[in-house]
Amino acid sequence: MDIFERVSANRGPLGSHSHYAHGYFTFPKLEGEIKPRMLFRGKEVLTWSLNNYLGLANHPEVRQADTEATAQYGMAYPMGARIMSGNSTLHEQLENELADFVHKPSALLLNFGYQGVVSIIDALVSRHDAIVYDAESHACIIDGVRLHQGKRFVFPHNDIENLEKQLERAKRLTDETGGGILVITEGMFGMSGNLGKLREIVKLKEKFNFRLFVDDAHGFGTLGPTGAGTAEHLGVTEGVDLIFYTFAKSMASIGAFVAGPEAVIEYLRYNMRSQIFAKSLPMPLVIGALKRLELIRNHPEYRENLWTIVRALQSGLREKGFNIGTTESPVTPVFLNGQIPDATALTFDLRENHGLFCSIVVYPVVPKGVIMLRLIPTAVHTLEDVRETIAAFEAISAKLDKGLYSKQPATA
Repeated sequence: MDIFERVSANRGPLGSHSHYAHGYFTFPKLEGEIKPRMLFRGKEVLTWSLNNYLGLANHPEVRQADTEATAQYGMAYPMGARIMSGNSTLHEQLENELADFVHKPSALLLNFGYQGVVSIIDALVSRHDAIVYDAESHACIIDGVRLHQGKRFVFPHNDIENLEKQLERAKRLTDETGGGILVITEGMFGMSGNLGKLREIVKLKEKFNFRLFVDDAHGFGTLGPTGAGTAEHLGVTEGVDLIFYTFAKSMASIGAFVAGPEAVIEYLRYNMRSQIFAKSLPMPLVIGALKRLELIRNHPEYRENLWTIVRALQSGLREKGFNIGTTESPVTPVFLNGQIPDATALTFDLRENHGLFCSIVVYPVVPKGVIMLRLIPTAVHTLEDVRETIAAFEAISAKLDKGLYSKQPATA
């Protein structure tokens, strides 16, 4: 069969719904300044779907720094990959400040988060090594693991007993191959809001010889006494060997970094193909990241404001009987019972009649019969936003229980 004919006939699990979902449920357009209330299809909506945890996206000092850096340098400088002609003193300054902030000896800037994790895994392990990873790891970890030419073992989400079994299997293999073991998990899981069991995993180092790589995209800026992330929050910074963070969440920008031992970071600097063969991060993004990091360091009240909203939202939902799972973080999933037509109709109701915009997750991401509405609180939401949201959720839940959405499904 012709490749184009095949992909045109079968657009995949998400693409199969594009004929009615595109522009509303998928690829929606939120317009206006980035803040809790934005415009969706010309109407103002209270937005809970942006990972702007600390409210830096529209911070006046951030806007000013971005604007001035763009005026001074443009978006082209520096030209070329960093290994060839795209390095700068400010790139190195940002790496040093980031390493210091997360309490690691060294750090390496990455152009993008997703591609960065994939490339870290690809560069770090050989065909003689074994990877052991959490089943609910982010897609970037899964794709990185798929590139691994050696053996890989998966353990059920946060199941430490099963992780130990997988480590035993991995050890038997690496005893034969002479390779090593890399355990991969997340600090804060972005869908459930669970924290990875980093303490328990680090404890297993007393029994097994392995290295631990943690993706803490959501933990940076939100957890820990200084905002350095989940490892700091759990008191296991030294036990986490290599840790990844993105700028796309609390930093409200583009880019990422990986931090760890100096020798390992230097190895990645010279062996990560996605960085060696890619243009350097543009100077305005570097200068913007320096400003954002300065604000995170100097304004702990941003993180305190975030957690005030998180506690109000999560306790309020629980008091009203909503199932928000076992989240230990700002990520707030609300689990409801219903089918995809119910999910479509209630989401439409939320947006059109209650002026509330949040992300919707259905099968195959969650089991059949489950609807997950994902809320992301930020430091710039208000307690009034929380009260309005809980009231809206009570209204849609009552309709869902009565089967009204199934009887009169709405479409965009």
